[in-house]
Amino acid sequence: MYDGPFCVLSIVDNRAFKRLVYDVLDHDPTHEDILAFLQRFQEALRARGLAVKGITTDGSPLYPAPILEVFGPIAHQVCEFHVIAEVTKAVLHAVAKVRKTLKARVPKLRRGRPSTQAQKRLVRHKKRLAERIADLFDHRHLFVKHRLTQAEKRTVARVRRGQRPLRSLRDIMDEVYRLFDRRCRTDTALGKLASLRARVRRFRPIGKALQKLFSPNLDKALTFLDDSLLPSTSNAVERGNRRHRKMQKTVYRVRTQEHIQGRIALDMQRDAQADGRTQTIGLLHQARACSLWN
Repeated sequence: MYDGPFCVLSIVDNRAFKRLVYDVLDHDPTHEDILAFLQRFQEALRARGLAVKGITTDGSPLYPAPILEVFGPIAHQVCEFHVIAEVTKAVLHAVAKVRKTLKARVPKLRRGRPSTQAQKRLVRHKKRLAERIADLFDHRHLFVKHRLTQAEKRTVARVRRGQRPLRSLRDIMDEVYRLFDRRCRTDTALGKLASLRARVRRFRPIGKALQKLFSPNLDKALTFLDDSLLPSTSNAVERGNRRHRKMQKTVYRVRTQEHIQGRIALDMQRDAQADGRTQTIGLLHQARACSLWN
């Protein structure tokens, strides 16, 4: 997470949603920074007799080599959310490309009212194209939405009528979502992914726009299907980042490296005392209720 000119590295327990270790850098992270950060975490684990069984990260290329060097060949899961976000962005870009193609087909008319039948036909044609372009822009989110209602399915069918690339884009997006179905194993999902990639290669009009489907991160995002304890997303880290963003707005304004380190340490201390604080609040409420009844 970036905080002005600083970068905050965090390792979070995805079960307890608690930050385990952190570091604040005054520059963009490098392989050496990630390696030193993971080595420090590994030493802390060894001192407590613990070991890492699986890691979930985003799709940054900084992580694979240091993780392999420090922890060995453990399960490394790429966050499902980040991978799907990249694919949906590519699909929306392809939809915009189709919309741009339609816009280039809009005929240019002379000023004034149409006087001939041919000009009237061009006016009607231009109006229909403008309506299709507007519909495609207003309902572009339906091409990447996970689950569609019956009304939304009818809207998609109407918007993509006569446009083969649009039909294929929605079908491809459905196949991407099916890859992450917990009911199948990783090998099965990888087989489906290979078939999907072959289909995209054959369909040249949108093949270049969907190069994200050929990213190795998509293969690594399916690791969790064979391990029920391995999380499919890095939501624990993102949750901590959201808390930090909120703290930026409400708690402090001066952002120096020392202030950021102190605030994160204070937040970790608050997490460590959460159970006792909850118990204390419960006892206070109970005592107050008893005093009101007496």
